[in-house]
Amino acid sequence: MKGAPTTPTRSTRTLLVLVAILVGIIVGLGTGILMAVSGSVLATAAISGGVAFGSTVPLVLLIESTLGLL
Repeated sequence: MKGAPTTPTRSTRTLLVLVAILVGIIVGLGTGILMAVSGSVLATAAISGGVAFGSTVPLVLLIESTLGLL
């Protein structure tokens, strides 16, 4: 092993946060589309997509942080 891991640069952290946001957008869109297709009211589908986005981004950031990437 080479030794202690180095801390990531600012640009690396920024890219990892953007990855988390993009994953959240994909999950939120998928949830909203599935809710709309299943016959839910459009407002309910939008709220469900927002909740999915809002819970996915912190989860991905937590996973990245636990893995030592952030």
